Amino acid sequence: MFRTAILAAALACPAGLALAQDSLPAAELSNPISLRQHAMENIGKAMGLAGAMMKGEAPYDARVADAALRTFNNGALGLGLMFPQGSDGGATAASPKVWEDAAGFSAAVQKFIDDTTEAVAAAPADLDAFKPVFGKVASNCRACHEDYRVKRN
Repeated sequence: MFRTAILAAALACPAGLALAQDSLPAAELSNPISLRQHAMENIGKAMGLAGAMMKGEAPYDARVADAALRTFNNGALGLGLMFPQGSDGGATAASPKVWEDAAGFSAAVQKFIDDTTEAVAAAPADLDAFKPVFGKVASNCRACHEDYRVKRN
């Protein structure tokens, strides 16, 4: 549990991207594909923490829930900047639809920002309060991955 709390705290920190990952080489800091991969990895780790509480695999801890929700929100706030024109080649799982339907993608990112901001403000104190808040946030991930991510085999 202590390790989970430390990871959650690192993910919640505004600099969580730097804390939760090994130091990023300077070249990666200017590479939008690398940045979004690291951001998505952090969001995925927070999803794992939240999911474990939802499934009963870990006891509900309001501090860990808050850290996960803040990680989602911090990631959401930066997502719109991580998909500039020309970053659609190379090792990316982003679908070409991100750039073909820029308005739709921007709307999806804004919904994620709005829902995660609302989730952080809700500050769910127990699992019953967390479930609907987390469900709304997780539905953003599912919808965006269905529409704007290359399907995995």
